[in-house]
Amino acid sequence: MEKGIDSYLKEQFEIPDVDIRTYSPLTLAYIGDGIYDLVIRSLVVAKGNTRASELHKRTSQIVKAHTQAEMMEVLLPILTEEEAAVYKRGRNAKSFTMAKNATMSDYRKATGFEALMGYLYLKDEFERLVELVKIGVEEMKLKL
Repeated sequence: MEKGIDSYLKEQFEIPDVDIRTYSPLTLAYIGDGIYDLVIRSLVVAKGNTRASELHKRTSQIVKAHTQAEMMEVLLPILTEEEAAVYKRGRNAKSFTMAKNATMSDYRKATGFEALMGYLYLKDEFERLVELVKIGVEEMKLKL
């Protein structure tokens, strides 16, 4: 398999490998939030050139906590045991902040989702990450 972005960055900046199982679920969610946002932005932009405000509007509807929480409901039955464990660690993590316009339940599920995205990204399992996003987008009939 080809080297992932994270591995490439570590190599270029001479950063030693770390066992990602030692990362807190909120650290996984932090990087997962960014990578999921990048995937969705890339998909929205690929649909065609338009005003930045329209791109932001479409992206925001997909990356918000409520949509991520609904996506997790779709994805839970197809997760591996390892993926489900990462999701649960993220969902159960105690965060001192909360997304605006989100219920606590949605926020926790979204944090679990982002932790899973971060975990897959850091494991260089980008194909699996994209597969899960694709299934979620298609099953939920989200407009990119």
